[in-house]
Amino acid sequence: MGVQTVPSPGADRFAWWRQARFGMFIHWGLYAIPAGVWKGQEIAGIGEWIMARVPIPVAEYEPLAKQLNPVKFNARAWVRVAKDAGMRYIVFTAKHHDGFAMYNSPSSDYDMVDATPLHRDPLKELADACREEGLRLCVYYSQAQDWHHPDAAGNSWDFPDEERKDFGRYLREKVEPQLRELLTQYGPIGLIWFDTPRVITQEQSNALRDLVHSLQPECLINSRIGHGASDYDSAGDNQIPVCVRPKPWETPATLNDTWGFKRNDDHWKSPRTLIRLLVDIVSKGGNYLLNVGPTAEGEIPEASIVRLHQVGNWMRVNGEAIYGAEPGPFLCESNWGAATKRSGKLFLHIFDWPKGALLLRGLRCRVRYAYLLADPERRPLAVTHYRNAVLGFEELRVALPTEAPDANVSVVVLEIDGEPDADPKPIQTPDGIISLEACQAVLPAPAGLDRSGLAVRWTEQARPIEWEFKVVTPGTFDVEVWTAAARNTVWQGTADVSIVVAEQQRRATLTDKDRRASDRSPHQLYSVTRCGPVRIDQAGTAALRLTGVSSAEEPVPSLRMVRLLPVGEGA
Repeated sequence: MGVQTVPSPGADRFAWWRQARFGMFIHWGLYAIPAGVWKGQEIAGIGEWIMARVPIPVAEYEPLAKQLNPVKFNARAWVRVAKDAGMRYIVFTAKHHDGFAMYNSPSSDYDMVDATPLHRDPLKELADACREEGLRLCVYYSQAQDWHHPDAAGNSWDFPDEERKDFGRYLREKVEPQLRELLTQYGPIGLIWFDTPRVITQEQSNALRDLVHSLQPECLINSRIGHGASDYDSAGDNQIPVCVRPKPWETPATLNDTWGFKRNDDHWKSPRTLIRLLVDIVSKGGNYLLNVGPTAEGEIPEASIVRLHQVGNWMRVNGEAIYGAEPGPFLCESNWGAATKRSGKLFLHIFDWPKGALLLRGLRCRVRYAYLLADPERRPLAVTHYRNAVLGFEELRVALPTEAPDANVSVVVLEIDGEPDADPKPIQTPDGIISLEACQAVLPAPAGLDRSGLAVRWTEQARPIEWEFKVVTPGTFDVEVWTAAARNTVWQGTADVSIVVAEQQRRATLTDKDRRASDRSPHQLYSVTRCGPVRIDQAGTAALRLTGVSSAEEPVPSLRMVRLLPVGEGA
């Protein structure tokens, strides 16, 4: 069993974070009692938002506390599920938007000890179990929304008069005392996960940050505290950037569609999807915070446990490529999988096992030895280097056995000299596809990249976005423009685009007729517009210019990429 310790002053506050890479989110609260159903009616949306979705008056929601008697709750069992999955930290919802404290809050009677038949402090028991098993304890706290408090943000059905609300009083009366409790009653807290800043001001966000750091200087704070008063960035729910991000970041994600338990949500992700999401996130420099929603009885659903156990099986073999790993040399997603690195090793996570060999174009490194991470004998794999002198790029060929060692993701280890590097220009892949990501382009002002690596404001001045890329096999290509579908799958705005490549111009109007889920995350949708064929007659370096024009009144979807498909490939 591990022992949790507080880092010494001046130590790297992110050391444990980078080492962990994989954590468990726990959404547990009064909302587990209705479990998505209120007065016989199934309520759409995520389970923990049922109070707002109905909406349920405080007078009707508050009595749920008397029904919450989770006699099957076992903190050690929860922690062992996380540890078995390969997770290294736990983020527990101390208070969600419904305002109920899932711990012993001396400043409030609306908490687990005073208001429920259980009369126990689950967070104290989790803290003890985490210390015993060597996991780091962290807490979630909703700082701005509190549907139970008349001065907080969010509850417009009980407290509709916004002008009468005194948000500062809510912070003083409830938030600050409860944060002090969380940071003084349970030992070291790895991070505080704030959420939905809503009406909070810059000064108030800064004050909460200073309060946290005054009590626990090493405690990390996520970006949802608001106004940049954070230590690291939280991506949107289930959202993953399309490229490597240098600043520490994390994706909060669900096992099905909900966070809080919903009895009728059976949209479970497969272990294969979960493992690939973990790999993808770590390969881009992030941490994967994967959620479970325990029942009102206090049990993690069996469907969650089964899937997490299978992820754990993969981690027990391949964890070296995840724990403490940094992004590999590839800026963008690779069609063969993803890469991570650590301690003189480059780990190639192969998603779809190729026949005979893996071909990597643009990788620059000297390989001393190669083997399968799943092979305990570390038998060598043959590696061949080839330099394309005409186009100026390296190609690495790694010979592979016929069968993949793992049906989900198989890892090839390259022991290398020095740091791996990759050609900065996009190179046509062996299957003939040319992918030009927005993050690889020259973007004219005021265009820029959002935190997901997508181009925004890219049509405002009708100036071209430009790419240079390397063509290995000339031919005819169908041109596609990939834009991000708006949140909640509502198509917003459009633009007329012009594409010029090899002295050929193609025009199109962005549409939402062809919508596709990302092959990395089922929650991310893209709209694909076909612009017609172009002919590239020679191998070598080529250029593509994309110009967009939009109406000033219409928002324009963010740009993911332009893709060139060899004719006969794709749909």
